[in-house]
Parts: sequence; C-alpha cells; structure tokens
Amino acid sequence: MPYAHPALTGVSNRLLDALPDAERARLLGRFDAVDLAFGQCLLQPGGRLDDVYFPTGGYVSLMLPLQGGGALEVGLIGNEGMWGIDAALGAHTSPLRVMVQGGGAALRMTSHRFRQEMDASQALRQLLNRYIVVSLRQLAQAAACMHSHLVEGRLARCLLMTQDRAHADNFHLTHETLAYLLGVRRVGVTVAASALQQRKLIAYHRGHIAILDRVGLKVAACECYAADLRSYASHLH
Repeated sequence: MPYAHPALTGVSNRLLDALPDAERARLLGRFDAVDLAFGQCLLQPGGRLDDVYFPTGGYVSLMLPLQGGGALEVGLIGNEGMWGIDAALGAHTSPLRVMVQGGGAALRMTSHRFRQEMDASQALRQLLNRYIVVSLRQLAQAAACMHSHLVEGRLARCLLMTQDRAHADNFHLTHETLAYLLGVRRVGVTVAASALQQRKLIAYHRGHIAILDRVGLKVAACECYAADLRSYASHLH
C-alpha cells in the first residue's frame, strides 16, 4: 500500500518530521502504510523483531510479562516515536508483548531494510541516537515514578500520556489495563479514578474515559509528566 504524505492524511510522525526535508521525503517512500487495530498483538514475548513501526495515528503499549502472571507496561508509543529501536540496533527477539492500545495508522518497514537505511543516512542515525537517549531517560523516570509517587498522580500522568497519543479527549482504558499500566491492583485504580472524577477532571464509565479538564489533570499529575515532555523537547525539537 503506497504511503500518502502526512499533510494529506492528518497526523504525522513527529520523529520522522524532525529529519531534514529531503531525507524525510526519501525515507517516506520506503515505508508501507498499515492500519493498527485496537487490541492487535504486534509481538508476543520471545517473538522475532521483523519490523519497525512509526505510528502516525495509532499507539502501542509495550508490556513486560511478570512471573506468576500479569504484566507491567514499560512504554507507550504514539506518533511522537517509534517501536523497534532494539531491532534497528541489531536485536532479533524481545521479551515484550506489544499490543495496540489505540487503533490508527502507522508506517512499517522491515528491520533489515531499516538498518540499511540507518547505514545510509547520518541524519537518521543521529536522530535515532537522540531518541534512544530520550527513551532511556523516560524509562528511568517511570521507574522512579512507580516507587515514589501516589497512584492518583500517576494515573493522571498516564491519562495525559494516553490523551497525547490518542489525539482525542475520549478513549478506552479498562480497570484491568490501567492496573497493568500503573502496576497496582484494580482497587487502587478504582480509588484513584474516583478521586479524579469527583474533582470533575475526568468522566469514567465502563472503560470509557473522557478528559474534562486537561489543565486540572496536569496539576493533579505527578512531576514525571512534565519531566518527560522536557526531555523530549530538549533532544528532539
């Protein structure tokens, strides 16, 4: 399926947009355009990393399975980034489960071809190096967040991150999914979501979430949301 320029399809990929115009135009012609369906599994733990994805409308959740059952989200990637950076660096398998959290469009390329593109383009290599720095810093921030901040603030951060990637004020997140995202029991999600709802920051019913007051939700969020934004802006803008 040929790729239509982002200006014609709506949301673009911000990471690719950071490339010089000529380099971006050249690279875009080498992608396949695909549609990501909500709930679609792009990778099972131990699976081969055959492709890299640059979301333009959809977004994916990176889940690390835990011993004894359950999983913990370690990444949420939308049109600000890419999934498959480890494949681009030469890895062939991954311990993660990659699920489509929000349906939408994406650009896909085989890992082998993408590595060839990296070898051929200094601009692309430098951009991905900066993206790796941002990803590592955000991962460290998330680890500190889980051990240091209250569930309510972490939930507000999670909802803001999802809203940013969904490009919408309404999206679907079940209690079970939120428990995975936050690494807490479902009762903890219920208490935190109820507190945000009572403050009229969100409306939540049977997995359907509406952001009613984004400014207030940013105030309620822990400091990690703003820290992630600063890290991205300082390295990729």
